[in-house]
Amino acid sequence: MTPLSPAPTAQLSFTLNGTRRQITDLPPTTTLLEYLRQTGHVGTKEGCGDGDCGACTVAIVGQDAQGQPQYQAVNSCLIPMGAVAGRQVITAEGIANGQLHPVQAAMVETGGSQCGYCTPGFIMSLFAAYYDGSLSNDICIEGNLCRCTGYLPIRKAAQALASVSPADDFSAALASKASDAPADLPALAYIGSQQQFYRPTQLAEALSLLQQHPDAKLVAGATDLGLEMSWHRQHYPVLISLEAVASLQQIIQTETAVEIGAALPLSQIEALLHGVFPSLDEMLHWFAARQVRNRATIGGNLGTASPIGDLPPVLLALDAAVKLVSAAGERQLPLANFFQGYRQTELKSDEIIYSVTIPKLPAPGTVQRLSQSYKIGKRGTDDISIVAAAFTVDLDADRQVLQARLAYGGVAATPIRATAVEEMLVGQPWTLETLRAVKPALQEAFQPLSDLRGSASYRKRLVANLFEKFFVDMQSETWRKL
Repeated sequence: MTPLSPAPTAQLSFTLNGTRRQITDLPPTTTLLEYLRQTGHVGTKEGCGDGDCGACTVAIVGQDAQGQPQYQAVNSCLIPMGAVAGRQVITAEGIANGQLHPVQAAMVETGGSQCGYCTPGFIMSLFAAYYDGSLSNDICIEGNLCRCTGYLPIRKAAQALASVSPADDFSAALASKASDAPADLPALAYIGSQQQFYRPTQLAEALSLLQQHPDAKLVAGATDLGLEMSWHRQHYPVLISLEAVASLQQIIQTETAVEIGAALPLSQIEALLHGVFPSLDEMLHWFAARQVRNRATIGGNLGTASPIGDLPPVLLALDAAVKLVSAAGERQLPLANFFQGYRQTELKSDEIIYSVTIPKLPAPGTVQRLSQSYKIGKRGTDDISIVAAAFTVDLDADRQVLQARLAYGGVAATPIRATAVEEMLVGQPWTLETLRAVKPALQEAFQPLSDLRGSASYRKRLVANLFEKFFVDMQSETWRKL
C-alpha cells in the first residue's frame, strides 16, 4: 500500500485574517462556523445552518477556472475544520484594517443594513465579488437572504462598487501569493482522539487509505456532509478528503466527449464548459448559490444519490457515463446503471468516483439536438427541487425523432428516465400532435410521493407539463434561428 507522505499529526493549522492559527485535538468535523464563534469571531452569524441563508459567509483563497488566485465566498456552516487546514480564511472582522473596507463603506452609504444580522454575510459575498469583477450582476449575493432591506440598498452598494478597480492590500496580497489549488494544499494526516482526517494529494494515496479504512467517509466540497454534521449530528470516525487530488480536478475535452473530474468545483465547471451543453449551463445556474458552487462537486452530487439532486437528471439526459476507480483498476458504466435505490449506488466500498464523461453530438450537421433542463422549487437559486427535469431529443433532417432521453428528479426513489415514453417518441414527427399523444403516458410514468414541497398529483402534472414547456421552448428557439 502507498503510505501517506506526511507524518500523522494531532494539530491543524490555517491562516485566519492574516494570523496563523494552530489547533490541537479539535474534532475535524467541527465546522468553521463553530470554531469562529467559539473563538470570538462572532461577526460571522449562524442562520439556517445548511447553506441557504448566507449569514455565515466567509472568504477563502482558492483558484478560479484559469487557475489564478481568487477570493471565494463560502458557507462556513458547511466546511469542516479538516478542510480548512493549510488555507487562508478571511472574515468580516478582518477586512477593515483600521478603516472601513470599500464594500463596507458602500453598504453604509446606501443604507444596506438594518437589523444587521445578515450584513456580515453580504459583506463577505460582496468582498469576494469586488476582487473578481463579478459585482455587475446579482449572482454574487444570490446566496444571501435579507428580511429587512428589500435588497435594493444592497444592490445599489454592489452597483456603486462595480466600476471600481481594486488597488489595496488585499488585491496586492492576492497577486503576490499562490492560490490554494489542489497542488498547493498540503497532504494531511490528522489523528485526533476521536476522529481521523486524511487529505491525500495523490490518487494512489487516496485508494490506499480507502483500503485501510473501508468504512471511511469520502468528502470533497463537504456541502452535503456539512448538512449531516450541522443538522443530523453525524459522527464520522474517519474522513478522507479528495479535494487536493489534482487528477480529480481536470476537464478533458476531445472531439467526441468531455470528461469532468469528480472533485472539480461546480463554479469552475460552470465557467470552463459554458456553451458546450446548454442543459448543464441552465441547471448549474440554478444549482444552489455561488457559495455552495464554489465548494460542491459533480462527484459529490452523484455520490449522495439523492433523488432530488440537481445534476443527475441533466447527466442522464446527456447519456453520461461514470468512471469508478479502485486499487484493483477502473470501470466505467452508464450513469443510468449507477443508481440502484434510494441513496444507493453501484459504488463499492473500495472505489472512488473518478470522473463523469458526457458524449458530444456524434455527427454535427446531420442531427439536430434539442436539449434543455428545468428546475421547479419554491425559490429560484439555492433551493431543493420539487421536480427537476432534463430532456435531450435528436431529430433527423425531416424532424423525426431519432432518440429521446427524458430524465427527472424528485419523482422516484432515484433520478430516473421515462424510458417507456422515450420509446413512444422514437420515429415520430416532432410536432404538437406527438407531444399531446405522449403527455397522458408521461403523467402516469411515475408514482411520486407527497411531501411538504408538493403533492404527488402536482409532481405528476409537472412531469408532463415540463416536457410540453421544453417542446414550446425548442420551437421558439428554432424560430429565432431561422
